[in-house]
Amino acid sequence: MCGITGWIDWDEDLRSKGALLRAMVDTLTPRGPDDFGVWLSVRASFAHRRLVVIDPEGGAQPMVRTVAEKTYVLCYNGELYNTSELRSELLSHGYSLQGHSDTEVLLLAFIQWGEQCLQRLNGIFAFAVWDEANQSLFMARDRLGVKPLFYAQRGSAFIFASELKALLVHPAVPPEVTSEDMAEVFYLGPARTPGHAIFHAIQELRPGYCLTLNERGLRTTRYWSLLSHEHRDDFAATVATVRELFCDAVKRQLISDVPVCTFLSGGLDSSAITALAAAHYKENGYGQLHTFSVDYNDNAQFFRANAFQPNDDSAYIQLMREYSKTDHHHVVLDNSHLAQALDQAVFARDIPGMADIDSSLLLFCRAVKPHATVALSGECADEIFGGYPWFVRPDALEADTFPWSLHLQERVNILSPELTAAIDPADYVAARYRASLDEVPCLAGADPHEARIREIAYLSMTWFMATLLERKDRMSMATGLEVRVPFCDHRLVEYVWNVPWSMKYYHGQEKGLLRQALNGLLPEAVLNRKKSPYPKTHNPAYLSLVRTRLLNILADPASPLLAWVDKSKLLQLLNSDAAASQHPWFGQLMTGPQLFAFLIQIDIWLRHYKVEVR
Repeated sequence: MCGITGWIDWDEDLRSKGALLRAMVDTLTPRGPDDFGVWLSVRASFAHRRLVVIDPEGGAQPMVRTVAEKTYVLCYNGELYNTSELRSELLSHGYSLQGHSDTEVLLLAFIQWGEQCLQRLNGIFAFAVWDEANQSLFMARDRLGVKPLFYAQRGSAFIFASELKALLVHPAVPPEVTSEDMAEVFYLGPARTPGHAIFHAIQELRPGYCLTLNERGLRTTRYWSLLSHEHRDDFAATVATVRELFCDAVKRQLISDVPVCTFLSGGLDSSAITALAAAHYKENGYGQLHTFSVDYNDNAQFFRANAFQPNDDSAYIQLMREYSKTDHHHVVLDNSHLAQALDQAVFARDIPGMADIDSSLLLFCRAVKPHATVALSGECADEIFGGYPWFVRPDALEADTFPWSLHLQERVNILSPELTAAIDPADYVAARYRASLDEVPCLAGADPHEARIREIAYLSMTWFMATLLERKDRMSMATGLEVRVPFCDHRLVEYVWNVPWSMKYYHGQEKGLLRQALNGLLPEAVLNRKKSPYPKTHNPAYLSLVRTRLLNILADPASPLLAWVDKSKLLQLLNSDAAASQHPWFGQLMTGPQLFAFLIQIDIWLRHYKVEVR
């Protein structure tokens, strides 16, 4: 993986802007600590930070190729998992390749097929190609949005980057927000409207979209979307197809020239990836697979089972460790470090995020990095196979809003009257919800329950999954660790999308279809384990730490948070016992301590980025 940035300008001569471009790309150094490159021309300039994963000698960027007297320049962040097939096809078209990197294959694929190359790619990517002859820019983002890509237009200038921090270095892109941007943070956060980048007049290229820019203007096009049709395979054939697609995805994503590991929580998804990866390592004589799990000091002492976290991970991790014979590393995080890392997590994401759910992943990835450069992780199975509680809980299914955020009023209660008067919270959330439902590719003739499940799945993939993928990318890449997500293989996603709920919820069990597809690959105890999410801290010491810090923020008259919250009501909550037992206000894990930490992150963000309100 890498960090990319670039600047197209129809008025300025960019050949003299190398210093500014270097300052922009330097902010992305954690994404690419191994190398950097800059390319300048009159109208276009690219810069790249590289994390070496494939072909250390032949994958340097920006990559320039001249074919038929036309020059093309590529800046790319991602990984292609079908490089060998594309290479063979390009060779048959008469191309010669200088190395074995996917970067070169991607550039030649664009030269050969243009925009249509996107239909041939299996991977995660965000890239930009400058066509010098036609003075045009082409950019694209992968189908599910695993890799990020932001952009801003300012007069004659078009600026893009992997992360917001690189854009904000450019003098034409000040850190400004509007009331609507803050509504995104307080009413919807840590999720955000697809394409909305929080900072004013900055957009994120949506997953499955591409962009073309020339002097005539800018055009965005959706090149991929989910298509609904009747599922014709019987259950046995469906199980076999899911198994084949998943196994192929994991195998493809193990390709690397640097050490690979897996994240192992002992849950169904990470265990399945680990079992397949360990078997692949053994079959090919690669040695022992390294696996990593995360926990917190004294967590077992304070853990209490609930509807969202029914059991502790440790026994299942040990079972998988013995079953797959991996070299396992158990990372234990200190709660004080977890609270301190809230700042670093904001700097990694550039906006307020998932509080300690972010900071824990950041610390975890930092502990993994000395042992591996690539990790495989089990994200996205719950969105794709329907594993979350809101796929079955009546209160979520019947709610006329986002099912992972059912308690808007509890947010509103602690917000400033000025914000809620300027933009009505219920109206704002409802408008975003309705706009998303309008996008759902409905299936004609579906019964009401099946239609609702399709809506929940689409919302989960385009909103909730996007939040988790953003978290995974920013926290891992902030440590120079590339994380791959096999369940996001678009072939698997496309197939499972049209599988009826009766198959997905086979035998009344969440992800029942996936469990059947994995039968024989995992120990029975793991195969039938009830879903348990990413582990969070249950130690009351963490609640005490974030409560004290937030109280100090509220006592500081210079705090920018004060303009957005009702201080008296927030103090009442901070001084009550309700926070410790509060039900989740976002997802499954974010309760009272995470609410306090989220507000702390907003204060960090407003101060550090010197955010100004328009």
